[in-house]
Amino acid sequence: MVKKGRVFSGARPTGRQHLGNYFGAISNYVALQEEYDCVYCIVDLHALTTLESTRDLRKNTLEMAWDWLAAGIDPVKSIVFVQSMVRQITELHTILSMVTPLGKLTDLPTFKEKVRENPHNINYGLVGYPVLMSADIVLYKSNFVPVGIDQSPHIEFARETVRSFNFRYNTNALIEPQAKFTSFPKIMGIDGVNKMSKSLNNDIEIAATPEETTKLVMQMVTDPQRQRRSDPGNPDVCNVFSLHKIFTSPEQVASINSECRRAGIGCVDCKKMLAANMNDYFTPLRARRMEFQKDPDVTWDMLRDGAKRASVIAETTMVEVRKAIDLP
Repeated sequence: MVKKGRVFSGARPTGRQHLGNYFGAISNYVALQEEYDCVYCIVDLHALTTLESTRDLRKNTLEMAWDWLAAGIDPVKSIVFVQSMVRQITELHTILSMVTPLGKLTDLPTFKEKVRENPHNINYGLVGYPVLMSADIVLYKSNFVPVGIDQSPHIEFARETVRSFNFRYNTNALIEPQAKFTSFPKIMGIDGVNKMSKSLNNDIEIAATPEETTKLVMQMVTDPQRQRRSDPGNPDVCNVFSLHKIFTSPEQVASINSECRRAGIGCVDCKKMLAANMNDYFTPLRARRMEFQKDPDVTWDMLRDGAKRASVIAETTMVEVRKAIDLP
């Protein structure tokens, strides 16, 4: 099958992945493998911009890799690796920083957001974060980057960076990436107010045990207006019901919708059904993950192999970049 082009995507090593990560990115990564030449990267250098300690960096990288692989990202079909394993990334980052105005970086909403989150750790790497991200994308001659509509400014910044470089050095060595917009369900956290997030401690990990999953689901906020079991509920404002739409059969969803509105089913029973369906959904993934966990060296070997394959593409790009600049 002729592939439609090369896709690149990277994610910071945050350890075990939650439902939001799975439906927001990982499941899409898996689907794209069938039609595109995919390059998936765990961006550990990016993580250094906000980490005060790297004690868990390797562990979190491995945990993320296990979730990716268990979900179906195929290290044979796709190139899967760790960012720092490909040394050319720092070279291209440095070169692209020379064609990026400082004012553009400090004006980016993402930079201002990071400053608010990390007011005591505003480092050079944090300012240059978008340049490193752009280098990630263009180093592997990527045609597409899967993003949600709210992330389109990141891709436009990368495109502008490519245009600046190609214009300054009169070359077409770098490819302008295109945003490949993806749609995915918005996964709210246990609190029912904020998006699922580890930092807010409102997440459910896809690799959690059935017991852990059930315990967390039972803590989820439902219809805030429903105070008693006998009160009719409103599934339209219930976070548990929104997840039923993902994990539960259409017939059961219709039944829950009807029964909740007439108080024929209580929130406790509704949560128990969700937990059971969620556990059934992730049982195969969790079993595959357990196999990977038995020998971490196998996973590291996969990542190193992916880095070797990525390095071939990266060096091809850098040969063209050095030639355009007239570097030795």
